[in-house]
Amino acid sequence: MRTLLCSMCCMLFCLFGGKAQNSPDCRSAIPVCADAPILGLNDGSGDIDDFDPDVIRQSGCLEKGSVSSANIEHNTSWYVFRAGTDGQIGFDIEALPIGSGPITAEWDFALYGPDTDCASISNGTAQPIRCNYEVNTTNFTGIGVNPISGQEGAPFIKGSQNTYDEWLDVTAGEIYYLLINNFNTNFDGDPEPFMLTFTGSSVDADQNTALDCTLRDEFLGLDIVACEGDPDIVLSALNSPAGPDIVNVTWSVDYEDDGVVDAVLASGAAETMLTVTSPNSGRYFVSIDTSLATVITDDILITFYGIPVLLPDPNGIVILDDLSDSNNVEFFVDGNGSYEYAINGGEFQDSSVFMDVPPGMNSVVINDKNGCGTSEPIPFLVVGYPKFFTPNGDGIHDAWNILGIETLTNPVVFIFDRYGKLLKQIDETTIGWDGTFNGQPMPSSDYWFRLEYERDDQGTLVANTIRTHFTLKR
Repeated sequence: MRTLLCSMCCMLFCLFGGKAQNSPDCRSAIPVCADAPILGLNDGSGDIDDFDPDVIRQSGCLEKGSVSSANIEHNTSWYVFRAGTDGQIGFDIEALPIGSGPITAEWDFALYGPDTDCASISNGTAQPIRCNYEVNTTNFTGIGVNPISGQEGAPFIKGSQNTYDEWLDVTAGEIYYLLINNFNTNFDGDPEPFMLTFTGSSVDADQNTALDCTLRDEFLGLDIVACEGDPDIVLSALNSPAGPDIVNVTWSVDYEDDGVVDAVLASGAAETMLTVTSPNSGRYFVSIDTSLATVITDDILITFYGIPVLLPDPNGIVILDDLSDSNNVEFFVDGNGSYEYAINGGEFQDSSVFMDVPPGMNSVVINDKNGCGTSEPIPFLVVGYPKFFTPNGDGIHDAWNILGIETLTNPVVFIFDRYGKLLKQIDETTIGWDGTFNGQPMPSSDYWFRLEYERDDQGTLVANTIRTHFTLKR
């Protein structure tokens, strides 16, 4: 009975102007609601890799992929929905025939959320919270209860042959992304249809409020984060509530997203699509005039990020505490992405400030957390001094000097014993102090030094003096 009902829904949907919906890329996922079945049509793998299959399949439930390419992005559709109320949500994905022919598709799915995004899905940070790639014998898969067999959904177990996962408890406002994949491709390039119907106690209570139907007003999709060099992004006016009832479409853009429209990009009845190419970040607007004299509008912010680049010297790397016991460094990136930092091959951290950086040459690596690239190691110098040295002739720490002294202006170093007696004077041309005075080795002890140099302060050379100590060990 359920199969017959859904098939009738499909006929009515097509007769009264409904259209099969497909978006093969996560970043342009189609917003949907629970107030009517959604007729989907899968016919390609999209323009961009939504995730690395070799990484994402390690989650356990996506390990099968596609028969033809072992890539789970083959013959896929992406949808996004927002919970309208607190409660329980499920869905049925029903395989449909192509015309009067047999059913050849076998549908599977992965659900991400709540409140994740396509960037975290792409880089593998986000894992599916519901997922099923089991063999379908009833032409149904989903979350909740299989309407044909009555089998209850359960947590994913590989090889369980249960094509339904357990109900999803949602909170109003949460956003979820749904990937629907055709495991059995038909190999002839023909798109294959399915019906997506939302279920659950929230839908039973009120299908108009179970999911937030205003999300469909954002028919261009949710804001997109992309990488420089990614394939073009195609925005479609055909996904609006007007459907094909279009008299005129106008596209415009605010490149700075500052509230000022910079240009009208296209206008006309045939301008139903807009192609956005990298690296043209901005807020894109569409205005649709219909035959009923109504105007439908939407906008979407598209941001392209590139491989992280430090601000040009001297602003990119700021040494906060030269020649102190704690050499602290801060990095500034040219861009507004989300970055993480690692120095000297260590672990990444979100903060751009590093404490206790060793003196001498170091390196920093910056990673874009949106998955848009990682910089090569960037060398930087911290002017500092060894806290100890061991002049024993083994070639290791045999001389003491200011590390990076050659980068200072007019530096002079005076070394004293604990009683204030001057033992040595060195500058940027000196190899360093070998631990002797008048040819005699000095004993193990703490020794003091005074560094005098000039620092450029907005074009003016300002005299600086630093006094501290170090240890001679024998």
